[in-house]
Amino acid sequence: RYISTFRPSVKCEVAKNKDQWKTMGPAKVAVPSPKNFLQKHSKEPKLPARKQEQDSKKLPALSVPRRTDHPVMGIHSKKNFINTNAVAAITGLPKKPQPIYVDRRQGDKYLLETSGLVPKYIKKKDYGVTPKYVTQRNEEMKRAQKEYEASILEHLKKRAMKQLSDEERTSLLQGLKKNWEEVYREFQGLSVEIDTIPKKIYKEKLESQMKQLEHDIELIEKHKVIYIANE
Repeated sequence: RYISTFRPSVKCEVAKNKDQWKTMGPAKVAVPSPKNFLQKHSKEPKLPARKQEQDSKKLPALSVPRRTDHPVMGIHSKKNFINTNAVAAITGLPKKPQPIYVDRRQGDKYLLETSGLVPKYIKKKDYGVTPKYVTQRNEEMKRAQKEYEASILEHLKKRAMKQLSDEERTSLLQGLKKNWEEVYREFQGLSVEIDTIPKKIYKEKLESQMKQLEHDIELIEKHKVIYIANE
C-alpha cells in the first residue's frame, strides 16, 4: 500500500496546532470592569452645547414692545377735538356722488366712468384722424395693385391679347342669350314622343347647345374683364 512521505510531518503539525484555537478566540481576554457598565441613552448621538450668548446677540430687532417695556405716562394734549371736528364739518366740501348707470328695471347700478360710455378722448388733436400706418398700408396696397395690373397688361401684350370693352361685352352677352332663346324654341317644338333615332340625336344636340350657351353666359356675367386673342 502507498504511504506518503509527508505523513509524519503532517502529524506533527496537527498535534502542535491542535489546542491553540480551542477557546474559539484569543487565550487571554480582557475582562470588563464592573464600573464601566452600559448606561441608559449612552449610545445616542449627542448634539453640541448651545451657545446662548452668541444667539442672544443675533436676535433681530422686534417691531412690538417687549413685556418688560412700560408705556409713557402723563402726556396730555390741549387740543379741543370737539371744536376742530365741528369746524372741519362746517367748512368741508360735500362728497360728490359717483356717476352711475342702470341697465335693467330692477336697478342694477354700475360705475359710468369704467363703462366706456363717457366720451373722454373727443378733445384729442388726433381724434377721428386715420392713423399713419393705415394710410401707409393703403398706399402700399394700391401701389401693389397697380404693379400687378401693369404686369398683366404687359404679359397680355406679349401674348397679343386684347381686352373687351363694355359695349362689346354687352353685345356678346345679348347675342348668346338670343341664340339660347332660338335653341330653346326649337327644343320646345320637338314632338312629345321620341321614337326614332334621328329624333333622339337631334334632341341631344339641342340639349348640348343649350348647356354650352348657359355656361358661356354664366362665365361672361361672372367676369367683368375679359381678354381675347387677336386674330
